[in-house]
Amino acid sequence: MIQRVQTLYLLGIVALMVAALFTPLAYFVAGTEVYELFAFSLKAEGAVQAGQSTMYMGVIVALATLLPLVTIFCFKNRMLQIRLCAVELVLLAGAEIFMAIYYYLSNRMFSMMEFHTQGFRIAIIFPIVALILDYLALRAIFKDEMLVRSLDRIR
Repeated sequence: MIQRVQTLYLLGIVALMVAALFTPLAYFVAGTEVYELFAFSLKAEGAVQAGQSTMYMGVIVALATLLPLVTIFCFKNRMLQIRLCAVELVLLAGAEIFMAIYYYLSNRMFSMMEFHTQGFRIAIIFPIVALILDYLALRAIFKDEMLVRSLDRIR
């Protein structure tokens, strides 16, 4: 049901997490090499893997991308939607924690170099924005459920 506001929130989560899945999250400059942290790897500019796999973060981000799509199509069962939104909240928090951990580990790996610098890309905050959208979707679904239950009492 695309006309429901929670569907728009959930589609916004999907869009943000797809962007976080495929765009760089952070960058590191060590000497003359530029490395970028992606959801599934730490890559050099020439698309060579830098030795640190970020597979766990990639799996969590991919799950956080797919779960809102499943939630959208469960529109007939609002209680299941509420539970899936709660699971999505945990996944998004876990994705942000993994991003912070891998940023810290990558920073430590490059801090041994003579010259290094690092920075964030905009995609690193997408799980936080998606967390807010998920909370809003959860509230809207709960409000729909309360409306349906109150109408059942009137009959």
